[in-house]
Amino acid sequence: MTQIDSHIVTRCQEGDKDAFRWVVMTYQQMVFSLALKMLADEEEAKDVVQETFLRVWQGIQDYDLDKPFSTWLYAITSRLCLDQLKSARRHHFAPCDEQALRLFVHDSDNQRSLENKEWVSIVRTLAEGLSTKQRLVFTLCQLEGLTSTEVEQITGMNALQVKTNLYLARRTIRKRLIALGYGQD
Repeated sequence: MTQIDSHIVTRCQEGDKDAFRWVVMTYQQMVFSLALKMLADEEEAKDVVQETFLRVWQGIQDYDLDKPFSTWLYAITSRLCLDQLKSARRHHFAPCDEQALRLFVHDSDNQRSLENKEWVSIVRTLAEGLSTKQRLVFTLCQLEGLTSTEVEQITGMNALQVKTNLYLARRTIRKRLIALGYGQD
């Protein structure tokens, strides 16, 4: 992941739209990836990307140059995703989602590249039964590869809360995988 130069942020704080365009181009895939994994809906993820960068532009004056830019960006994105999940409380997995996961789990070539549509099906199926906090912590730690310290900074949770939510998420997902036939060979 690219670390942003404080000079670029300073230029953004001064209203430089070219510098901000660079920020968007550099980080939009990271933001989209998190939003897609959290929301399991490509169109909603695209909306969150737009809203995230709108909020970044509006709040760039408040950004603390001493903190990692990506952590600030993850925090904004994850809050928007959590708001979306709380307001929607919809999306139960569909039979086709479960079927996509079953096919993936039993596919001997697990190294193949997943399309967004397949990610959506898999995440939606596995996330069934997770609280929004568990889903967020699991996504940040396991799917985005962030450290517990980074997750604490992004979510505002303490170390015990992160560890507990991650444990519960893993346990729930493990049960879902066993119920779907994974690991029963």
